[in-house]
Amino acid sequence: MNGKIAPSVMCVDFMNLPATLDAFQKLSIEYLHVDIMDGCFVPNYTLGPDFCRALKDATPIPLDIHLMITEPERKLDWFPFGQGDYVSIHYEATAHPIRALQAIRRRGGKSMLALNPATPIQVLETALDDMDALLLMTVNPGYAGQALIPRTLDKIRAARKFLDERGASHIEIEVDGNVSFENAVKMRAAGADIFVAGSSSVFKKGASLEHNTALLRQAIL
Repeated sequence: MNGKIAPSVMCVDFMNLPATLDAFQKLSIEYLHVDIMDGCFVPNYTLGPDFCRALKDATPIPLDIHLMITEPERKLDWFPFGQGDYVSIHYEATAHPIRALQAIRRRGGKSMLALNPATPIQVLETALDDMDALLLMTVNPGYAGQALIPRTLDKIRAARKFLDERGASHIEIEVDGNVSFENAVKMRAAGADIFVAGSSSVFKKGASLEHNTALLRQAIL
């Protein structure tokens, strides 16, 4: 199965959002990655529940809601999601990651556990039964435009091996951070399945969304 693309909506020109969503639908984009930052877990503020509701009304493309917020299990009800939508919570942001993952599934969403670059994959051991996907940050979360942390490529490879050895081959691996055309090839070879596309690929300046998406598709075959 080929890799899937989840463009980061944070990188969209909001003045042209409807046209961009139409283009993504025509390009068969699999997910829309929505970064939610609270200024506490990460040093930045971004999108919120109202924006997610607007996206749900504007497009049939499933959402990939990335909650970079503290105590996400207390705030899930703020966000609209359901069948087919991914919701990721950070292991580092809560004392109750399994509770949060289970709550996402009860709502009909697909649960994803996110790990920062410095968090070891061994923390996944007791959460595998409650996960549909794993999000590996390949930069420190909070800002677009950062450079890839090289050793995260080894972490992708180790995570794929970790999951496969535990009978969890169905758990997809999403990667987020400097997913350039060049890095995407390496990430795919390491075992990544879903690629959060931002300013270094789909939204790279100097070319159209159509051209950039085709290049990224080729990189993640």
